[in-house]
Amino acid sequence: MLGFKIILYLNNSLLLLCFVLGIIKLKHLDKKEKWYVYYIIFLFIIELINKVFIVFELKNIPVLYPVYIAGEFFILNSLYTKKLGLSKYGLIPLSAIAGIFLIAAQYAGFTIDNDYAKVISNIIIVCLSGYVLIQEIKGSEAVNRFLLVDACIFFYYSVSVFTFIVQHQLAVISQQNASLIWGINNLLSSVVYGALIYKLLRLKK
Repeated sequence: MLGFKIILYLNNSLLLLCFVLGIIKLKHLDKKEKWYVYYIIFLFIIELINKVFIVFELKNIPVLYPVYIAGEFFILNSLYTKKLGLSKYGLIPLSAIAGIFLIAAQYAGFTIDNDYAKVISNIIIVCLSGYVLIQEIKGSEAVNRFLLVDACIFFYYSVSVFTFIVQHQLAVISQQNASLIWGINNLLSSVVYGALIYKLLRLKK
């Protein structure tokens, strides 16, 4: 449990730092790259709301988790759609799918322990980010300066697919094993934040 808490604090600290740096460096990014900051801002807001409910011991808002799934899906896929140079009309089906995830997760009984919407969302993110990553590897690092971040995102969501598939078993396995699984998940998301912090710090004015 101690290791899990340490990783959780590290994760939250990196997210906060990434959020602050993203706001500061936003004007130095092009239109496509700004979506990385939008992604971090969204995650920060979701995490902040969640922490407020925990601190004040309030009942969690049922719609918060579905909004997280739909928002994460829409932002990341919008990012990679733009990086692939696809038509802006590609955002229409993305919006529709995000809406489906929002409705399904809220009304179909999906929770964090039984979440097929999250699995499907992550699989789509993995496929699209993986394709973008292949295209970026073929190009130059000067042009694709967020290559490292894309690689970390691809790896994180690939592992997350496995994590969410076995989520329904977390209720019956030991607390130690559950903490280990979630600790790994938080550690990998920390790697994503760390990679983004590294790239933001290296941006030239």
